[in-house]
Amino acid sequence: MLFKKVVLSLSLVFCLAIVANAQAKPVQIQKNQQKRIKQGVKSGELTAKEAYQLEKQQVKIQKQKRRAKADGVVTKKEKVRLKKSQAAASKNIYKKKHNERDRN
Repeated sequence: MLFKKVVLSLSLVFCLAIVANAQAKPVQIQKNQQKRIKQGVKSGELTAKEAYQLEKQQVKIQKQKRRAKADGVVTKKEKVRLKKSQAAASKNIYKKKHNERDRN
């Protein structure tokens, strides 16, 4: 019973985080994800390797943003692609922070 409540509450928090990210500006999303990664390292939820992988994913998204802005216009298709990349990164952060590995 307690396990179900924990899983449901974690699911709710995760969904709220996704909704909040969807409404935030892309720059703020990037900052929030960086903050989540740093917090995961500080708390021991993320190993050095996991943090490196997540940071690498953020760099890749940043490159996507630069390419999208290079011609001066970010198309609707590019915006959708960037949002999908950020959503995938958010899921990865959550998964890596909540797996059984830790640096302690």
